[in-house]
Amino acid sequence: MKLLIIGATGPTGRKVIESALELGDTVTAFARHTESLNDINDKINIIPGDAILTADLEKAMIGQDAVISTLGRGGSIHAHNLFTRAAVSIVNSCNHTEVPRLIWLSSFGVGDTFQDATATQKIAYRTFLRNIYANKKASEQIIHASKLNWTIVYPSALTNGSAKGKFKADDHIKMHGIPMISRGDVADFLCAAAHDDKWIHRNAVITD
Repeated sequence: MKLLIIGATGPTGRKVIESALELGDTVTAFARHTESLNDINDKINIIPGDAILTADLEKAMIGQDAVISTLGRGGSIHAHNLFTRAAVSIVNSCNHTEVPRLIWLSSFGVGDTFQDATATQKIAYRTFLRNIYANKKASEQIIHASKLNWTIVYPSALTNGSAKGKFKADDHIKMHGIPMISRGDVADFLCAAAHDDKWIHRNAVITD
């Protein structure tokens, strides 16, 4: 499979590259600053660009089978409309280049997943994560309304550990305690979902 990974230089994006290569996929990495990928430039295609610019996206999407977006705001608590702007551009670019499949990485607590959060999680989502989550929710409404074969993935709190290979994935998961999941496991699920039609037009909650 030919995969385009948007946000490829982030900590989760880099894990997605590794997972995709292990599956034997042909990987194109897309990010604004790609210097950190120089150590694997012999294994992947690298295209610098901005995820809110359709011209950049369409150049990278030509010939791809699927797109995996791992866009994030790092440590910022303000979205600055990144997710809605990127969703519009990515959906339009997929349509223009006839790429049917989109895997979109979100966060647990966004949208309907909020109802399954713990009391502690809900406090965080309603306060310092409020702006980020509101923009993510709006971006997902754009994706849901599209004609793409989308999957939106909602991981619990991310750790930087290696993949364990044991986690839960379902449309709804009631959270307890301090739920977490490694970026490695998230990456493995994102890549597996791109290959598996059963997750088309579904929201996937994943956690240890």
